[in-house]
Amino acid sequence: MCGIIGYIGKNNAAPILLDGLRRMEYRGYDSAGIAVIGSGKILFEKRAGKIDILAQRLTSGSQVWNTESFCGISHSRWATHGEPTETNAHPHFDCTESLAVVHNGIIENYQGLKHFLDGQGHKFRSETDTEVIPHLIEEYARELPYEEAIVEALRHLHGTYGLIVISREHPEKLVAARLGSPLILGVTEENIFIASDVAALLPYTRDVIYLDDGEVVFAEAGRYKIVTLQNRLITKLAERVPYTLEQAEKSGYEHFMLKEIFEQPEAIRNSIRGRAIPDQGLVRLGGLYSHEAKLRQIKNLIIVSCGTSYYAGLVGKYLIEKLTGLPVSVDLASEFRYRDQELLPNSAAIFISQSGETADTLAALRECKRRGVLTLGLVNVVGSTIARETDAGVYNHIGPEISVASTKAFVSQLTILALLGVYLGRMRNLAVSNAREILVELTCLPDKIDEILGRADEARELAAIYNMYSNFLFLGRNVNYPIALEGALKLKEISYVHAEGCAAGEMKHGPIAMIGEDFPSVFLAPQDGVYNKNLSNMEEIKARRGKILVIATQGDDFIKRVANDVFYIPKTHEILTPFLSVVPLQLFAYYMGVLRGYDVDKPRNLAKSVTVE
Repeated sequence: MCGIIGYIGKNNAAPILLDGLRRMEYRGYDSAGIAVIGSGKILFEKRAGKIDILAQRLTSGSQVWNTESFCGISHSRWATHGEPTETNAHPHFDCTESLAVVHNGIIENYQGLKHFLDGQGHKFRSETDTEVIPHLIEEYARELPYEEAIVEALRHLHGTYGLIVISREHPEKLVAARLGSPLILGVTEENIFIASDVAALLPYTRDVIYLDDGEVVFAEAGRYKIVTLQNRLITKLAERVPYTLEQAEKSGYEHFMLKEIFEQPEAIRNSIRGRAIPDQGLVRLGGLYSHEAKLRQIKNLIIVSCGTSYYAGLVGKYLIEKLTGLPVSVDLASEFRYRDQELLPNSAAIFISQSGETADTLAALRECKRRGVLTLGLVNVVGSTIARETDAGVYNHIGPEISVASTKAFVSQLTILALLGVYLGRMRNLAVSNAREILVELTCLPDKIDEILGRADEARELAAIYNMYSNFLFLGRNVNYPIALEGALKLKEISYVHAEGCAAGEMKHGPIAMIGEDFPSVFLAPQDGVYNKNLSNMEEIKARRGKILVIATQGDDFIKRVANDVFYIPKTHEILTPFLSVVPLQLFAYYMGVLRGYDVDKPRNLAKSVTVE
């Protein structure tokens, strides 16, 4: 959500800043802007809409593009305060346009600050909360040196921010600060980059420093210092980003989403590699090793997450309860803090987030830490805030996921939750033979997903058949109930089609009222312990002339008697069917979106990483 990049160094700034914005487009935005220091002043362009609109303006005679500059900032905005207009787009300025600021996050006390600044004679141009920041710096700079004025202004901001400041009077300095919104420092011998997403840095450097809350960076070409808001100097060493620029490219696929769907077999292999020991029925999770004694003593597990990660957590509940006997609860992170609940000392909480920066999940994590709960992270982005703040955790290690709609991160999350189930189960009463059976089958899943992906054309044909419909009901039972929810979410995200996920057993308690000839149902009905119950539900829909698409187990010819269309998946262990059943639903949603002419990598109103509440 929102993207910012700043640069200071030996190269022309504007092309680097525009390239950085393009590499963060997948995060979601509705306007964009850029500012550079050149010819003794701050030059800028801002536009509502796509970055292409900004780029066209820049390259068709803009001073920003045609003036030599070695310092600048850029921003893609996802509107919170104020409509997505050119005026509200970032950067924002002080009264004299000698300071420019780009900002991710929300300034919660901006109204009080604005009232104070109005009284001091400051004039505001936008409806945003961000604009108070440059004016506040300007106010304190009347009495304090530049760097001290910035730190003093930051001390008065309440809320969240990842921000970068440039000054006409200090063209040799780039200043950035973080509180609750991610910022990453990229370093080379002659250049400094600051961005909200490592994707913007990869063309230039893989050596990065992850900023923590309350840290401020003062950067010059090839040099930087990091201080706290209490002016304490901090020393941090750069880390190496564990993937390359090539891994973040489309590699010949039409969309990142399709590429990432096809990367799922490898995602599972990477999530398993070095962790599963099938012949011994054992799992090694090195990130949890130091807390193994505590994990042996836990009495229940809490899973906290949002969106697709929440549905992964729901699948994880079935898996872990089956394999360990532990009670597992799954909470939406956005609701977790508002429940009056008792968190027992022998609880552990696992926080699932692809980015590791999800604001609601991070807030829930901090609440659990305050209350003495053992906190575990399941994230993909190395060095992310959740990864740093949990007591222990496990990385996905699947490379960057660019498309807003999560696919390969989802199956990787399922994989690690299954490994965690075996890991905790073997500490308790899970028999080695049962553990071995699960782990052996887990290692077979990549090949089975490859077989499904080899029939992607079937999913495209189904999308062509069902593309005329505007409403869908997705139904599943047991471990495939969360996959019904995920399938409905994917269709909504990518094709803007109304879809609802439902536990099949709940159909008669309301949802069946919607069924008719123009309201098809998508059933997850593999041959498992609830197969016959699913058949009964299908018969009820068929009796009401509802059209039925079924995800079924290969060899199940009987299902054709009640279904209009069938997509077959290979047979696997019953509790692992979600790994396979979700793949045709991802492909179905993808092709539905493509057939409707939408940009499936950047669905409207959505952001890849939701870093504000």
